[in-house]
Amino acid sequence: MNKEIKKNIILSGISLLVFALDRISKVWIMENLYFSSRKIFSFFSLTYVENTGVAFGFLKDKNMFFIFSNTFFLILLLIFRRKFSSAYESAGLHLVIGGALGNIYDRIAYGFVTDFFDFSFFPAVFNIADASITAGAILIGWQIFFAKKGDK
Repeated sequence: MNKEIKKNIILSGISLLVFALDRISKVWIMENLYFSSRKIFSFFSLTYVENTGVAFGFLKDKNMFFIFSNTFFLILLLIFRRKFSSAYESAGLHLVIGGALGNIYDRIAYGFVTDFFDFSFFPAVFNIADASITAGAILIGWQIFFAKKGDK
């Protein structure tokens, strides 16, 4: 198997793994914590939230806008993914893709995104897709702005 094909399989696997973990976790939350909360630690709870907006509930009830804009953004990422030259940038991109797919799926299937990670010291409730998108964006940003030429 050639190196490029192997790389694409691994990167696609990252996106699929994130999507699968996101779906499994959201289904579990919907079945076990529907409109309730379970304290795990003093600073952390699993709390069922139906988010019709984006971060911090901003732009609530704009579901069709988010479906189309997120899908458009996802298509752009797929088109320009070859511009991401380093392994870290590519991995970050596929974390973003997997997370975006998870949240787009929710918006199409339910009309909202299911959030459930609730830290007492953080103002928003979020999910695996959100965490993956954030981690991927940080990884890409770090590589673009802080990595030395030889580290890319």
